[in-house]
Amino acid sequence: MNKTQIFVGVAILIAMAILAASQSTKNPKLGLFLITGLAIGYLMQRSRFGFAGGIKKIYLTGEASLTKALMFLFAISLVVAAAVHYGAFLNGGQVAYRAAAGAKIIPGTQNVDPVCILAVIGGFLFGIGMMLGGGCASGTLTDAGEGEGRALIVLFFFVTGSLWGGHDMTLWQKTPLYTWNKRIYLPDVFGYMGAIIISLLGFLAIYVFAKWYENKRKRENTFIPLEYEEWEKEVPESEEYKFFSKETYHKFFVKRWSFYTGAVLLAAMFEVILISTGKSWGVTTTFMDWGAWLYQAFGLVDVSKWPYFAKEMKTIHGGFMNDPASMRNLGIIIGALIAPLLAGHFSFKTNFKFKDIIFYAIGGILMGYGARLATGCNIGALYSGICNFSLSGWTFMIALVIGGIMGVKLVKKFNIAT
Repeated sequence: MNKTQIFVGVAILIAMAILAASQSTKNPKLGLFLITGLAIGYLMQRSRFGFAGGIKKIYLTGEASLTKALMFLFAISLVVAAAVHYGAFLNGGQVAYRAAAGAKIIPGTQNVDPVCILAVIGGFLFGIGMMLGGGCASGTLTDAGEGEGRALIVLFFFVTGSLWGGHDMTLWQKTPLYTWNKRIYLPDVFGYMGAIIISLLGFLAIYVFAKWYENKRKRENTFIPLEYEEWEKEVPESEEYKFFSKETYHKFFVKRWSFYTGAVLLAAMFEVILISTGKSWGVTTTFMDWGAWLYQAFGLVDVSKWPYFAKEMKTIHGGFMNDPASMRNLGIIIGALIAPLLAGHFSFKTNFKFKDIIFYAIGGILMGYGARLATGCNIGALYSGICNFSLSGWTFMIALVIGGIMGVKLVKKFNIAT
């Protein structure tokens, strides 16, 4: 354990608290979004929780604990979100896409996206990309914070692909790939209780399949158990318990959390965002704004002339530090940095070759472009979509899994370091 890193981690944490307080004086949302981002980044790093791994781990090793934890995450998040939705509905709230101007919106229904071929293509591309890049949208931010050099490369091209997708989106939206669409808010079809039951049965079916597949791999002797780093494991407590001790510090700041701990805490943050902002969690729309700031700074683009940015220009003119969503994404990166620093085990990793960089670039572009086609990523289109009762979340999941499996096969074929 590197004690100097611990002091650096504490210093960064204090600096973030000061920044959050300073930002809150300009706009309370800036501080709130930064704090929620810090919490998300910290908990995702401590538990190694990620969406890409839910496909990759079980496919490669047969080990299904992350896949099952993801279903647990969805179940908790959906049930609590249902209470928020129903409460808003009883108070006159309307689903966002059909609400009249000035009407109350049911929080989270902004993520009820159209079911269409374009979104399915986007999910498929995103699935391939996240395997080539070694992580999903939230996972890329977390990996970048904890010192994965790969993730920094992926993030740059993710941002680039998002901007490219934003440029092309108005053209795609004129084609039958998008115009043949249908928005379906599940409570409209099944009622709130019916939508909850059907969704939970869907999660249960995936959980049962994951458990069956895990047992099948064990019978075939192709199962590879999950392994933690030695320093992440539990340490035996001394016979005489002392709260202020190395053992206590290890338990609170070093020991790896289980996937289920990560699921519970991430579900809590999902609901905090939903309740405090009236909107659900998203990541990649902000990447498009980052691309606009970056490429405009070098005089390469002028997004003010792009139709897709017509409603985004206030954000673009306001700048990075005045954008709440950018504060949250920044918080995820910094939160993921603080976690290994407080554990005294931060390291910057560059164990990849030039060949791998090419695939990281392709993966980042596919994720960015795919997320624009699908109007979201593993967070906005999948997690927030499903847990806010949008049928589009389920169709995105299917496309994502198919693309993810193809991506894993490409990673194996070309021996990509992820």
